[in-house]
Amino acid sequence: MFNITPIPAFDDNYIWTLSTTGSLEVAVVDPGDADVVAAYLQDHNLNLAAILITHHHWDHTDGVESLVSSYDCPVYGPADSPFKGITRPLEDGDTLSLLGHNIRVYAVPGHTLDHISYYLASDTPQLLCGDTLFLAGCGRLFEGTPEQMHQAMSFFSTLPDNTEVYCTHEYSLANLAFAAAVEPGNSAITDTIQRCKDLRADNLPTVPTSIGTEKQINPFMRSTEASVRDAAEQHCGVVMNNATEVFAAIREWKNNF
Repeated sequence: MFNITPIPAFDDNYIWTLSTTGSLEVAVVDPGDADVVAAYLQDHNLNLAAILITHHHWDHTDGVESLVSSYDCPVYGPADSPFKGITRPLEDGDTLSLLGHNIRVYAVPGHTLDHISYYLASDTPQLLCGDTLFLAGCGRLFEGTPEQMHQAMSFFSTLPDNTEVYCTHEYSLANLAFAAAVEPGNSAITDTIQRCKDLRADNLPTVPTSIGTEKQINPFMRSTEASVRDAAEQHCGVVMNNATEVFAAIREWKNNF
């Protein structure tokens, strides 16, 4: 598995650094800000070996050009991305070799149509999921459909429960407030709120989370649960016929929460 360290950026972004013990080579994921990455590399005497992009939004890509000009490293990312800085385009199901590990690529459109995630299978699997899956939340549907994002959530739920989930924003407390509104009787949500408050009080990230935790607290991964369906039906005043309709309803509810 990788050693994964966050570099905070902007108001609430995390740029993840991937490294292996004993090596001075690192990769970074979604570097929206080149300056904070360059400072981190210089402070730790590291060399940038690769950049991984999950999707085209500016806060995940704006630092790429500057970093490539300084470090001349490959840029991995979705083949169908409107972002033109990708030099190693990737498709769903591809495998890339990085710092001695093989990473599997999975397409997870919804937040954007080009969105991909990176998955490292190991004793403790690791998922780099950009803006698709958050602690207790999921990304807004800027380009994709509820069905696409529900399919992404369904895919994530098939991963091992101990999979570490590295998302790229510190949205946890806001997401948990919504999750508690959907399932006010869910004690796992209440416990996670307190844990995250304690972490933020110490200025620490609330992520990574895990797939097992998300299956307990994340309404967008729980759209097949009766409690979530009932909340969606009560909120909308209509009967939901399937999990995709439930997902669409709670995503729209969250948009206006």
